[in-house]
Amino acid sequence: MNSLAPFVIFYLGALAALVLRGPVRIAVMLAVPLIGAANLMHIGGGFSTEFLGYTFTPVHVDKLSLIFGYLFHLATFLGVIYNLHEKDTLQHVAALVYAGSALGAVFAGDLVTLFVFWELLAVSSVFLILARRTARADRAGMRYLIINILSGVILLSGVILRAAETGSIAFEYLGTGSLANNLIFIAIGIKCCFPALHTWLTDAYPEATPGGTVFLSAFSTKVAIYALARGFPGTEELIYVGATMAMFPIFFAVIENDLRRVLAYSLINQVGFMVVGIGLGTDLGINGAVAHAFNDVVFKGLLFMSMGAVLYRTGKMNGSDLGGLYKSMPLTATFCIVGAASISAVPLFSGFVSKSMVMVSALEEGHTYVWLMLLFASAGVFHHAGIKIPFFAFFAHDSGIRCKEAPWNMLLAMFLAAAICIYNGSFPDLLYSMLPMPVDYVPYTTQHVLTQVQLLLFSALAFVILKLTHLYPPELPSVNIESEWAYRRFLPCVTRYLGTAIGKLDHMIRSEAMHVIGDIIAVIRRHHGPAGRMAATLESGTMVLVALTVFLMLLLVFLI
Repeated sequence: MNSLAPFVIFYLGALAALVLRGPVRIAVMLAVPLIGAANLMHIGGGFSTEFLGYTFTPVHVDKLSLIFGYLFHLATFLGVIYNLHEKDTLQHVAALVYAGSALGAVFAGDLVTLFVFWELLAVSSVFLILARRTARADRAGMRYLIINILSGVILLSGVILRAAETGSIAFEYLGTGSLANNLIFIAIGIKCCFPALHTWLTDAYPEATPGGTVFLSAFSTKVAIYALARGFPGTEELIYVGATMAMFPIFFAVIENDLRRVLAYSLINQVGFMVVGIGLGTDLGINGAVAHAFNDVVFKGLLFMSMGAVLYRTGKMNGSDLGGLYKSMPLTATFCIVGAASISAVPLFSGFVSKSMVMVSALEEGHTYVWLMLLFASAGVFHHAGIKIPFFAFFAHDSGIRCKEAPWNMLLAMFLAAAICIYNGSFPDLLYSMLPMPVDYVPYTTQHVLTQVQLLLFSALAFVILKLTHLYPPELPSVNIESEWAYRRFLPCVTRYLGTAIGKLDHMIRSEAMHVIGDIIAVIRRHHGPAGRMAATLESGTMVLVALTVFLMLLLVFLI
């Protein structure tokens, strides 16, 4: 290995951010991802060591880990610029530790190292939620931490079982089929937001700070995508899990009022496309998943940045409270539209050159129904992220809010992200050259472009018709019931009910037990108490009789 482990530079930067202040801290934080990227260019092949009979590989380098490494450096650089106006030491330190932990996870060559960084991801990222310093953020942060720590515990259980079964802890192709591998699969699925395991994300991300949400959107789920691509490529179950993930968030996003929660659902929707690509297991499918992960970090980060800027300037995030902000924040509105076009896979924007890879791969492998599901999901994401986010935040009705444009550092971060979205969408060759498999895919064919343009036009027409006929769900202050209700309301209610029932049963059992013990004590006291028969003084004759009886019994025993 010719350079430092990538995470070391970020951890050192976090330590520096902890003790430094002012412009010096800003300079260090900006330098960390730049120095880290330069370090990554000379990293070599990693290194291994033997310990307790196992081969530990803290750093493993190949094309799959490298592209995620570059992606995480880019995301950190954009996130740091976006968050420069913040003076909160907690956010700065947590963000660098979080990014460093993500790098440690994607360069981990063994499962024990993966577990260590898996847990560090959970612990460091929760501070980006708690830094909001509201009661809602505190509760959401604790739920987030519990679920992510649970994922780590399940991962560790699988690692221990696998080590016992195979004698190896190497992080390589695992596949399903054994209890150990299935536990690892479930642990990754939690962080990847499999259906019914996803609510930690939609519950917590909207409660984080504006800058914290940008970081959160970049790392946790993408580390999980990397882990699936490394350990479970070609697992057929992932095709259907991913297609479900791409579809179900659409319905919640359309009726959701909190625009950052809409983007949280949209994040799960996009991760679904990546999961499908990994499940297909072909070169095109894997490349599509990885390329879409790269583009998603940038365009989803851009959308979260724009909504974070709105929250920062207005203090509001519900679509029902916003509208007309293009008058006050025209640059933010423009950058938001670029992000919306990218996530909607408009030709010449980044989503088009990666999402189509997964869909074409599904068709080539004969999964026509899955392709139709992804087509529906593509139309849905255009509705809730491509149209709803910019429309209700910046246009729609005029809310009367007049505020300043976003701070210069936020605008710079959004400009850079928007430029990357347009560049990757218009000139995808650089992105394709970094992918783990050889690429011979051409996105800009007449068929691909016409199919996507038709889809977008019909989706836009459907949105207009629904709005004009008042059938589109209105933006109203509301709380939408989701499966997170199970652990936010149902389980606490069940726990309280069971606690009350068990308390009553315990009281009844204790009362009955005390009555029985009291009766036993009364009987014993009646015979052995101060006034009892056994405590009475015996007469001399009686004592002689007892002694004689005992003597005769002993004599009889000895004679026999």
